[in-house]
Amino acid sequence: MPCTISWPSRRGFEEEPGPPLCLVSPAVEQSRSVRNTTTAADALNTILADMLALYFKTKNFHWHMAGPHFRDYHLLLDEQATEIFSVVDDIAERLRKTGNTTLRSIGDFARRQTIKDNDAEFVPADDMLAELREDNFRAGSAFREAKVLVEEARDNGSHG
Repeated sequence: MPCTISWPSRRGFEEEPGPPLCLVSPAVEQSRSVRNTTTAADALNTILADMLALYFKTKNFHWHMAGPHFRDYHLLLDEQATEIFSVVDDIAERLRKTGNTTLRSIGDFARRQTIKDNDAEFVPADDMLAELREDNFRAGSAFREAKVLVEEARDNGSHG
């Protein structure tokens, strides 16, 4: 599947001439075939679980950051965790507004999440950032996949 990027113009979005630019990492491309969400609600609940998993992983790495860039990375991850958590309620409320249910328990959350936990005793700062980068790519990919499903479901409020 070729990667493309669209650029804003006066008439909307148009493909930029030249070679395609890939915005998805190879690990995320591979994970697309693993996802099995058949409805917009399923996709949004999976995203909800993944956003919570990404929030907790980001906070975990924030709490356990060490090394010469401690302060900068510590603050960066705290800010990023806040940004991630800010969308959780919006996703859950959108699910309810469309007549669907949301995650009901930690078990439900754990069954649906696709972002893997990291329970390692120690993770070097560079590895933390690399892992979070891949997880954020994966989350972005899931949002793009869900956009197709919510458009097909004609849920204009979710696909914006």
